[in-house]
Amino acid sequence: MSIIIKSDREIAVMRQAGRIVAAVLGVLSEQVRPGMKTKELDIITTREADRLGAKPSFKGYRGFPANLCVSVNDEVVHGIPGERVLDEGDIVSLDFGAIFMGFQGDAAVTIGVGEISSQAKQLMETTEGALKAGIAAAYSGARLGDISAAIQNYAESRGCSVVREYSGHGIGREMHEEPQIPNFGLPGQGPVLKKGMTLALEPMVNAGDWRTRLGDDHWTVFTADGSLSAHFEHTIAITDGEPEVLTIV
Repeated sequence: MSIIIKSDREIAVMRQAGRIVAAVLGVLSEQVRPGMKTKELDIITTREADRLGAKPSFKGYRGFPANLCVSVNDEVVHGIPGERVLDEGDIVSLDFGAIFMGFQGDAAVTIGVGEISSQAKQLMETTEGALKAGIAAAYSGARLGDISAAIQNYAESRGCSVVREYSGHGIGREMHEEPQIPNFGLPGQGPVLKKGMTLALEPMVNAGDWRTRLGDDHWTVFTADGSLSAHFEHTIAITDGEPEVLTIV
């Protein structure tokens, strides 16, 4: 495993990339509404990334056909935006990455479409809380497994399950770098976290069982039991003190 340590200058560029990602997701979150097609969100993404001087990371990556991943209800990740119309009560996960001056930022949010169920609200709150728990565990001198365990323990203590087939990852010049960061595991395991590591933490949490299935488009991942799923993600940098969240405005 070769984990790349970033310089202060490189992290400064990643901070700019992260702000762009956060700004685009902020615009998208405000635009989500019943009756819109998911492809409209991809169009907005293209416009906003161009306006902010960044290149979307996802389009063309291993053949992915869009600039944004849009995953609705029982879709976990990698949903392809298209003709699907969002309905009142849906929850929609928006995952976006951007390249700025050769460095990447990556983040995700889950948004309710109009009025949503109490179960959906609880799932979204749990998933966002699991991300915060993982970030809080990501300090210099800790182990990678401390992040994984914090995410898993938070989600499972609230009656949800964490997806195990997909994980967080290192990030920098490449969207996916070492290390892989599972959303489950044991504390005290794995490599030691060091200043200059940049990581994308992204709990994917299901209201039901953790197992998933791949859709017919060979991209969209669904919960195997049809239960709701939520996804939150931030890119962070390990520092001498508290971890720095890079994907904020």
